[in-house]
Amino acid sequence: MDSKSMTEEDAISLLKTLKPSNSPQGLQDQKKRYCQQQLDEMLNFLERVGLRVEDLDGLNIIHVTGTKGKGSTCAFTEHILRGHGFRTGFFSSPHLVLFRERIRINGQPIGEELFTKHFWQIYGRLEETKDAHGGLMPPQFTFLTVLAFQVFLEQKVDLVVLEVGLGGGYDCTNIIRKPWVCGIVSLGIDHIKILGDTIEKIAWHKAGIFKPGVPAFTVKQPEGAMATLRDRAIEIGCPLWVCPNLEDYQVDGKPLTLGLAGKHQHVNASLALQLSHAWLLKRKSVTGESYTSTCVENGSLLKGNPFKISAIMLKGLAAVEWSGRAQTLKHGAVTYFLDGAHTMRSIQVCVDWFKEASAQHQSNASGRVVRVVMFYTSADRDAAVLMRPLVQCNFDFAVFCPTITETFNPSKADLESLDEEISYCVDVERCWRRYTDLGENRQLHTEDSLPPGPDKRKDTLVFPSILSALQWITQGRDPVVADPSIPVSPADPSIRAKAAFLRDAAEIQVLITGSLYLVGGVLKIFQLPPRKWNM
Repeated sequence: MDSKSMTEEDAISLLKTLKPSNSPQGLQDQKKRYCQQQLDEMLNFLERVGLRVEDLDGLNIIHVTGTKGKGSTCAFTEHILRGHGFRTGFFSSPHLVLFRERIRINGQPIGEELFTKHFWQIYGRLEETKDAHGGLMPPQFTFLTVLAFQVFLEQKVDLVVLEVGLGGGYDCTNIIRKPWVCGIVSLGIDHIKILGDTIEKIAWHKAGIFKPGVPAFTVKQPEGAMATLRDRAIEIGCPLWVCPNLEDYQVDGKPLTLGLAGKHQHVNASLALQLSHAWLLKRKSVTGESYTSTCVENGSLLKGNPFKISAIMLKGLAAVEWSGRAQTLKHGAVTYFLDGAHTMRSIQVCVDWFKEASAQHQSNASGRVVRVVMFYTSADRDAAVLMRPLVQCNFDFAVFCPTITETFNPSKADLESLDEEISYCVDVERCWRRYTDLGENRQLHTEDSLPPGPDKRKDTLVFPSILSALQWITQGRDPVVADPSIPVSPADPSIRAKAAFLRDAAEIQVLITGSLYLVGGVLKIFQLPPRKWNM
């Protein structure tokens, strides 16, 4: 294929032939390779495309890992440093609408032309050399990491905010040798099949991004996790500080406001302040203390300094936008509540936010409000545990579907995994039914407490795609998904029989949560023309 005539659609089609890390097969492969082998392979890929690991030293990297809050923390940090006039690179995952969202220059996703040019250069070099390396090609996330490094080097950014994909020590982003500063957001139980089933095991992996002499910051963690981080920091020789509360910082006159909703963002903002301040100190763009002491002081972890926040930092914190997190969209009679929550802590935060936000919207409704939850999570997470807090919201319907956007024009990669994904969704649906049928939330499901309408113990539905699920939920009341030019998979008669309850409602509220790929698929339908839905 001639790279000059290659479109973004062509690039995405090729990218999808590489194993996605969130597919069941991708997760199995990742579990086998989550060791030094993954870093050795990353080095192999870099060399095959003409990059040296030494080249990455000049990117002045801020490396961030953890369980929940990585993207928000990175977004706060990038905004602050861009506000100081630096040319920033930002690598994050997953994307919500387009793959190239993951690679940003000065806060903006790279353009089609830049993405396509670098994609073809890298893919071509890897394809040409694969026979000499046993046919080895990178999975999607690794490929995009290599692509990001090449873009950032070519674009001569002043710094890179680099978000870890999974874990820490063996993540392919950890090929870097000399970050300027590292950060660890809130830790919780996640990716247990790869990282382990205790908070201490998970913390051990996350602390793998520590480097000798490189300052690192963590938010307050559970006791076992904090002890593991401390021990790993001592072992590696990494000075480690614990972030202060956001309320402890000094602010001159102007109020401290955050662009992202939720009290949980306070810890992310504090970590971002410490990371950006430490980076600026090294760059000698601000004055202050040095971050070069030992890891502990009198047996205790060092405490970060709640310094005076500059006007630039205040503006950066307030200006941040991060789609798909505690986001509300109203389309006529349908209100969507989107929150990519995939850990126990984040699901509970999501539930608390949804209860408050949906109650505010419901107070303006002139009649009956129907509530629907739309949920999916990847196979490496415990869906049964994650769904439990959602049951307390007393939804009228629970809907499950794969993260494929639509099935009338799917890509080959989507088709290959579709049956497996639908089967997984059926298993997740059974978990929800067990919670409601067997009394996990019995106080909500006695006959006296059930409002007129669907039987909440039985109204669970599985659809083959995001679009087919949205079309059934909205019943033609959202013109974005009710486009008559878009073919719809015919619904089962038993599903059609329940539709009147939705059609007659004054308002439909839809909570879309779990996987960010699910949230992103919904946003893709809202924002892009159909021909781009599978990109």
